[in-house]
Amino acid sequence: MSWGTELWDQFDNLEKHTQWGIDVLEKYIKFVKERTEIELSYAKQLRNLSKKYQPKKNSKEEEEYRYTSTRAFLATLNEMNDYAGQHEVISENMTSLITGELTRYVQELKQERKSHFHDGRKAQQHIETCWKQLEASKRRFERDCKEADRAQQYFEKMDADINVTKADVEKARQQAQLRHQMAEDSKAEYSSTLQKFNSEQHDHYYTHIPNIFQKIQEMEERRIVRIGESMKTFAEVDRQVIPIIGKCLDEITKAAESIDHKNDSQLVIEAFKSGFEPPGDIDFEDFTQPMKRTVSESSLSNSRGDGKSEPKFGGKSKGKLWPFIKKNKSPKQQKEPLSHRFNEFMTSKPKIHCFRSLKRGLSLKLGAGPEDFSNLPPEQRRKKLQQKVDELNKDIQKEMDQRDALTKMKDVYIKNPQMGDAASVDHRLAELGQNIEKLRLEVQKFEGWLAEVEGRLPLRTDQARRQSGLYEAQNTAAVNSCAQDRESPDGSYTEEQSQETEMKVPATDFDDEFDDEEPLPTIGTCKALYTFEGQNEGTISVAEGEMLYVIEEDKGDGWTRIRRNEDEEGYVPTSYVEVYLDKNAKGAMTYI
Repeated sequence: MSWGTELWDQFDNLEKHTQWGIDVLEKYIKFVKERTEIELSYAKQLRNLSKKYQPKKNSKEEEEYRYTSTRAFLATLNEMNDYAGQHEVISENMTSLITGELTRYVQELKQERKSHFHDGRKAQQHIETCWKQLEASKRRFERDCKEADRAQQYFEKMDADINVTKADVEKARQQAQLRHQMAEDSKAEYSSTLQKFNSEQHDHYYTHIPNIFQKIQEMEERRIVRIGESMKTFAEVDRQVIPIIGKCLDEITKAAESIDHKNDSQLVIEAFKSGFEPPGDIDFEDFTQPMKRTVSESSLSNSRGDGKSEPKFGGKSKGKLWPFIKKNKSPKQQKEPLSHRFNEFMTSKPKIHCFRSLKRGLSLKLGAGPEDFSNLPPEQRRKKLQQKVDELNKDIQKEMDQRDALTKMKDVYIKNPQMGDAASVDHRLAELGQNIEKLRLEVQKFEGWLAEVEGRLPLRTDQARRQSGLYEAQNTAAVNSCAQDRESPDGSYTEEQSQETEMKVPATDFDDEFDDEEPLPTIGTCKALYTFEGQNEGTISVAEGEMLYVIEEDKGDGWTRIRRNEDEEGYVPTSYVEVYLDKNAKGAMTYI
């Protein structure tokens, strides 16, 4: 089965077919190229997806990844990143092994095809030239034969005419002989040309064309084999990454199986445990007869002043259920900066206020936090201090490693002066020594705080208490029964330790912060004209027709401060209530 023998007369069709084959190959190259682009785009999207959900450094999200479930999710993100890398490998391999190779092969194939069909056209042109030569020789022989016949007939006519001279007859005879000789020569030339053409034609159709068509057939078969090999490579490139992709999926499964719900529950305890004891039972208070306020030793309420009785609000105790109840703040206080609120507090309230650690209080309000983490509950403070000690020890180890390396370098310089000047590292060694000493002092300081939290040290001095911010400082000369409410880290409020932990602070010590003032007395009553939903912090919800106590008039900002009971007070729009002030009750601490 050969194109040279079977398709000897299909030169044009073979030319079209081979061009179609090259077009198919180029189409397949384009297909693979688009596949590689899709793989790259998919890999890029996977990487972006993985990056999008990666925890940001030095953020709250990074702390959340200590749980097994979030660590498993992080492992999934990392494996998806590797998964995307395998799709990039697919794209790279297809580009190098298929697209690049086939592109070069197509160029070579076009050149080879062009050469073969050029040889075919050249052979066709040669046989056509031979055929034209044969036709020309044949026509010349035919013409000479006809002219010889006419010359012979003219000679015979002249020879038979008695009126024609002998010279004319002889001339006609010579002309006839000449024509006969020319016809013989044309005949011989035609015969020779015919033999030559037949030989060329035989060689053309049985030698040249079959050879050329055979080369074209081999070229086309190589193209078919090459595209088949490329398709196998196409599948093999995918198959090569399947084991790695399988490992990625196995790692995701392994990460999912590593999730430990019990461990995560324990981590929640460690993260949020405050170390405080739950509040005890509240003592029963008998209101059948006037009596001083009793204080339950097991409650979280602190004693007010040096055993002095406190006014009661509606006969209820001042004990708070911290940390479950938040103290309402006015909307104005929520929006105003702390410095403005402090200035207003200092100038507009005709009361005696408590101060303790003003700078520390401002830093706490602004989010800086004290150095010893005294604003945190005991358990959380212990964890933070331990973490700080570990970080400082790591820094010390780094500095010591650098010092050891420089010491060795100095020894080398001393033994081999040509390598460097030993005195050049002295300054750096001195700096490292100073840094190590500073870090050790820091470690000792934090370890002292940590030991106190863990109960390994005796009670701290008054000065240390003020620095840590754990205990309230009262100025007994200037403050009488000052409220010791303190804001906890989550925004709730608690009362400080009992008066056994109190200490005197000089009135000139302005390094103290201010506490909340004494609860405001009722100055009248009000009736809610409309229902108000107090959704913002500092406001209080009221129902239409409800009677409430007024504890602060409208200061011009459109808000009136009211109280429903001991633990419910807040601001309502002045236009929502009808106020009835009682001048006789001003300054009293009981409900009207």
